[in-house]
Amino acid sequence: MAVVDVFNIKGKKVSQRELPDALFSVPAKPSVLHAVVTMQLASKRSGSAAVKHRSDIRGSGRKLFRQKGTGRARRGNIKSPLLRGGGVVFGPDPKSYAYKVPKKVKKLALKMALSTKLQKKNLLILDQFELEQVKTKEFIKVIGALNVGNALIVTNEKNETLELASRNVPTVKVLRSEGLNVYDILKYENLILLESSINTIEGRLQA
Repeated sequence: MAVVDVFNIKGKKVSQRELPDALFSVPAKPSVLHAVVTMQLASKRSGSAAVKHRSDIRGSGRKLFRQKGTGRARRGNIKSPLLRGGGVVFGPDPKSYAYKVPKKVKKLALKMALSTKLQKKNLLILDQFELEQVKTKEFIKVIGALNVGNALIVTNEKNETLELASRNVPTVKVLRSEGLNVYDILKYENLILLESSINTIEGRLQA
């Protein structure tokens, strides 16, 4: 098992922690990480693009003029796609782009992402992250002491003070352990885990 230092919010070492090899020593495979990240991004697509087809247009169903004898092209009602204000023929309809990959693949990709952060020395373990009050200034001060400008912070449970204090900092995201995902781990340069969240993550990935 890898042994890493545990720090407090002042950036001082307070203890050490063993990290399970099953989670933090998994060789990364770009194809697996790519498959899961692509799945996550596809699921986020709104799929709300839509047009009005002929049946969706409001208007009279009366035939504009008789079929024969006028010398003009035959014409139906005013909702025809050939007329201005008519329906669209092959436009998009609302759809879902979401699809799923096997649970084993998602768990494997998550282990690979965690291992990558440890191997690149972009993983930081904190004993706790408690702020006295909801102040973005205090939060930024802590981030500066830890020397991690761009980071994903993973907590074990709801920490409303931390979540509110960090919401205006665009380079930092606070996430609870049950929502930990591959995309967010790879998106942010550094990964900050509260020590209490490690057991939760381990239980989730080894279940």
